[in-house]
Amino acid sequence: MDRVVEKTEPGGLRVVAVFEGAKGGLVLVTGMGLLAFIHRDLLNAAEEVVRTFHLNPARHYPHIFLDAASRVTDTQLWLLALSALLYAVVRFIEAFGLWHRKLWAQWFGVLSGGIYIPVELFEVVHRLSWAKLTILSANLAIVAYLGYSLTIHGRPPRNPSLPSTPCSSRKT
Repeated sequence: MDRVVEKTEPGGLRVVAVFEGAKGGLVLVTGMGLLAFIHRDLLNAAEEVVRTFHLNPARHYPHIFLDAASRVTDTQLWLLALSALLYAVVRFIEAFGLWHRKLWAQWFGVLSGGIYIPVELFEVVHRLSWAKLTILSANLAIVAYLGYSLTIHGRPPRNPSLPSTPCSSRKT
């Protein structure tokens, strides 16, 4: 299963690899940023973010954000940072595999991207926004491209010495 897809043009897979690597990098930087708030006043920083973006703290999402910031502990920050590190490592491994046109990475990309599509569809149908539609469209494009690539090159070569049907070699 560690085959390299030789006939695939590397351009498309490398674009997806860069995108996946960028996602991993963004989450890694965010996780490292969380560590800066250990033993600090996270609520004060959250209130500053709400003020900077001119959000109404009484509205639903800013209120949830501020409430979460007031309750988070240092242990939870460490766990979030560790989770971000693990997610980033998975994205970097996928990006490496896609860059080198590994078949396992294409399968992993289809599965890991496809698992979010039902949730993203629900979110778009529930409350349409450009951000949600953009995320869904990008994910659909990546999953479709990787799926197309797999349909072209994703099957292992057939061994000509094996029978074409499993029952044709049995004697009755």
